[in-house]
Amino acid sequence: MTFPPSKIDVHTHILPKEWPDLAKKHGYGGWVKLEHHGPGCARMMIDGKLFREVGENLWDPVVRMRECDRYDVRVQVLSTVPVMFDYWAKPEHTHDLSKLINDHIADVVSRHPERFIGLGTVPLQSPELAIRELERCMKGLGLAGVEIGSHVNDWNLNDEHVFPFFQAAAELGAAVFVHPWDMIGKERMPKYWLPWLVGMPAEVSLAICSMIFGGVFERLPNLRVAFAHGGGAFPGTLGRIEHGFKARPDLVAVDNTRNPRLYLGRFYFDSLTHDPVMLRYLIELVGTNRIALGSDYPFPLGEPEPGRMIESMTDLSVATKERLFNGTAEEWLGRKQFE
Repeated sequence: MTFPPSKIDVHTHILPKEWPDLAKKHGYGGWVKLEHHGPGCARMMIDGKLFREVGENLWDPVVRMRECDRYDVRVQVLSTVPVMFDYWAKPEHTHDLSKLINDHIADVVSRHPERFIGLGTVPLQSPELAIRELERCMKGLGLAGVEIGSHVNDWNLNDEHVFPFFQAAAELGAAVFVHPWDMIGKERMPKYWLPWLVGMPAEVSLAICSMIFGGVFERLPNLRVAFAHGGGAFPGTLGRIEHGFKARPDLVAVDNTRNPRLYLGRFYFDSLTHDPVMLRYLIELVGTNRIALGSDYPFPLGEPEPGRMIESMTDLSVATKERLFNGTAEEWLGRKQFE
């Protein structure tokens, strides 16, 4: 009998079941509040407005493990919900929340070390505080790295304010997971859920291009970065990006003169493309050794049955599926080295 490869899901989100009323604590709004309104049911609220309905699988590790077992997910990599980045807030207040979130993730991992790996969150609007919290995550809490947003308020990820944080992550061997948030152009997309359908893919491409053209990967060759949502719009527009680099180097190649295509293989993607044709293209573009299973559990834009699409792709070999399901994740997380 042939057993399916076990899975490491690098893209899952978790929150504590409760935390203080931060608007009351800090004296200003904008914070997320979790309102439990029934058994296993809660609402994420921001200033009295509904952000998202959530269930107990967002905070209960026992429920998560039961659902993981259903789909042969051996390990989940836990990270916070991006709306909790709170880069807009006063840095010391975001730092306090980051510590609460990171302590919670570390506690879940410590209680179930065979099932969960943790990524922390940091107050990246203050790189000094972010580095301090990153060090605590890596040295004190035993987390594998951090999740960050696709930008930090007005800073894209090439901004020199952010570079010391990336430098510290490289030195500490921290895995960095870049997730879209606070989507570009959201003011022009009030209907049809377009910030999530159009803005999120654009945000990921913006983050990748910023890091390539800004020379972050050139300056930090040991930095291990993975991008959510299959790289968003980046893979499908790489031809245009490269053509722009060649056609107008005076506009594009101002900080880095290397062709952006040369950086394929220098960073990772999760597998969340929602389309086997797109995943095959991504495999052709960067290889299976740069793609790891990611489901966006437990949210509706994620893959409801993690890994089901890959399993359904009969043209992929067992070895390819195994690499997508666990090998690349272990390498990115720094848990195992592959040739």
